[in-house]
Amino acid sequence: MNTLEVNSPYDGSLIKEIPMLNAQQVEEKISRAYALFQDRSRWLPAYRRIEILEKTKVIMQSRVEELTKIAAAEGGKPYQDSKVEILRAINGVQLAIEHIGQLRGEQIPMGATAASANRWAFTMREPIGVVLSISAFNHPLNLAVHQVIPAFAVGSPVLIKPASATPLSAIELVNMMKQAGMPDDWAEVVVCDRQNAENLVKDARVNYLSFIGSAKVGWGLRSKLAAGTRCALEHGGSAPVIVEADADLQQAVPLLAKGGFYHAGQVCVSVQRVFVQETVVDEFTLQLVKQAEKLKVGDPMSTETEVGPLIENYEVDRVEQWVNEAIAEGATLMCGGKRISNSCYQPTVLVNPSSTSKVSQLEVFGPVICVYSYKYLQEAIDRSNALPLAFQSAVFTSNLDNAMDAVNQLNASTVTVNDHTAFRVDWMPFGGRDASGIGTGGIPYSMHEMTREKLMVIKSKVL
Repeated sequence: MNTLEVNSPYDGSLIKEIPMLNAQQVEEKISRAYALFQDRSRWLPAYRRIEILEKTKVIMQSRVEELTKIAAAEGGKPYQDSKVEILRAINGVQLAIEHIGQLRGEQIPMGATAASANRWAFTMREPIGVVLSISAFNHPLNLAVHQVIPAFAVGSPVLIKPASATPLSAIELVNMMKQAGMPDDWAEVVVCDRQNAENLVKDARVNYLSFIGSAKVGWGLRSKLAAGTRCALEHGGSAPVIVEADADLQQAVPLLAKGGFYHAGQVCVSVQRVFVQETVVDEFTLQLVKQAEKLKVGDPMSTETEVGPLIENYEVDRVEQWVNEAIAEGATLMCGGKRISNSCYQPTVLVNPSSTSKVSQLEVFGPVICVYSYKYLQEAIDRSNALPLAFQSAVFTSNLDNAMDAVNQLNASTVTVNDHTAFRVDWMPFGGRDASGIGTGGIPYSMHEMTREKLMVIKSKVL
C-alpha cells in the first residue's frame, strides 16, 4: 500500500503516515457519492443536517487545543495564529447552520401577458450534486470547513482532496462530522496522487469543483471539467496597497506588517506591493523595518513564534532567489534577505524593486514586502492595476474623496480602506477576479453556489 508521509515543515520530522487511495478506491468514493445523490430517499432533511452540524461544532469546541496543534504541526502556521484559525473554523460551521434556513426561492410574476395568464410560478433551490473540493495547505482546517461544510449544509455529497502537505486537519473534520452522526458517503476525504485527483476533476459525476491553489493548476483543471460542471477557483494575488501622505502611519504600519508577514506571507491576499507617497516613504519604510526586525521567527509550536516556516524547503530557495534577483536588478534591501534555516526566511523589506522583477510581477508567497514610492495618487492606482492578478487591495488615507477614488478605480474584488489586504471574515464574499480566480467563497456564498434553481409553474383555471 502506498502511503503519504506528513512531515513538519519546520524540521522535517515525520508527523504521520496516511494510506493513499488507489484508482479503484477513488472510483468507489465517487461512485458512492453519486449513488447517494441520485437516491432522493437517502437525502437528509434540513433539520437533520442542522442537528449534525450542531453536534460537529460542539465536538470541535471540545478539541480546540488538539486541533490547533494538528494544524500548526502540519501547516507551519504559528500556534497563536493556528488557534485563531480553529476558532474561525468553528464559527464557519455556525454560519452554515444559520444560513440553511435562508436558502429560498422567489415568486416569479405571471399574468403580464396573455400567454402567462392563469399561472403561478416559484423558484426553489436544490443541492447541485456531488461536490469535489481540492484544498490548499495554508489554512488546513478552515479551508476544509469552507469547502466541505457548505456542501453538506445544502445537501450535496462532497469529496475533499486536501493538500498533500496538510491532510490531517481535513481528515479530522470529516471524522468529527461522522462522530456527530453524519451517515457515510456524505463527506469523504480522498488522499490520492495527482493523476487520480485529475481523473476526479474530469469525471462527469462531479457537479461542482471547488479549487483553492495556484492559478496554473486551477485554470488547467477548469479546462478538463466535464460539460455542465460548475466551479469556483480561488488563486493568489499580488496584493497592492496605497499609502497616501495623510495616512496615519502609526495605524498603517503594524497592520501592513501583520498582513505581509502573517503565516510567512503564505496567504493568497498577503500584503506584497505597497505604494507609498514620496513625502512619507522614508518614514513609512523606517517604521516597517522596525516592525519586521522585531518579529520572532521559528518553531510554529511555540506560543511565542510570530512567523513560522515556509511549507517546503524548496520554497525558501525560491524566495531567496527572487529576493537576490530583485537586489541585482536595483532594489534596495532594507532588512532580512537571508534564510534563517532550511525552512525559515527572514521577514524582508525591499524598496523600489524594478517593475520587471519577479517580486513585482508574481505572487511571492513568502515573507517579503516591497515598498515603492509614488508622487500622485493616479500613478499609484495605475501601478496597482498593472498586473493580471486581481484579488484584495487596500488604501490608507484620511481623505474620503481619495479613498473613494481608489475604491472606484482599483481592479480588485475587495478594497479595504485603512486596513490590510489580508482582512477577512467568513461571512463576507471572498474570491479573486481575472487571473486570480472565478466564483465567490465565504460560507453563505459558497452555499448559494453549491445549489441550483428549479422553477415550478402551476397552471390553474381558477386564477
